[in-house]
Amino acid sequence: MELDLKALSELLAVLNQTEITELTLKSADFELTVRKGSSLSDRPLERLSPPQALALDQESRAVPPAVPVRPTTAPAAASPPPASPPQAESKWVAIKSPMVGTFYRAPGPNEPPFVEVGDRIRVGQTICIIEAMKLMNEIEAEVSGQVMEIVVSNGNPVEYDQILMRINPD
Repeated sequence: MELDLKALSELLAVLNQTEITELTLKSADFELTVRKGSSLSDRPLERLSPPQALALDQESRAVPPAVPVRPTTAPAAASPPPASPPQAESKWVAIKSPMVGTFYRAPGPNEPPFVEVGDRIRVGQTICIIEAMKLMNEIEAEVSGQVMEIVVSNGNPVEYDQILMRINPD
């Protein structure tokens, strides 16, 4: 089974529309586990030495063989209902991450952020960068309005569909 970025995106989109909470793909060359409802901050990050990271990067370029898919459903856990946002926040639009990666507010370490809280933005304006697989992906606003909240701190990991910012639309 060839698993490129497009196929992985489609797989994640389909998984997001189901009740499946965990999916594991295994082969002799790799193992991929996707979990809904958990975040990277819930687990400690494993640090790799440069030789390990280089070997992992080189291995990830190999095309994995076909593997059976074994979806599992975790039992529903009792969780408190989400807090209702104040009335002013109810009309805010959430800008969500389209991918897993590292969130950056600025185009470079010594450059000003793309946007600040209180800034006015327009559709198509670059608002942040998400680094994924050593590629810098510029994220553009899909709504015009005022930046009301920046939820993620610079340099932090983000997950697919995680809220990055909240915008008060025009």
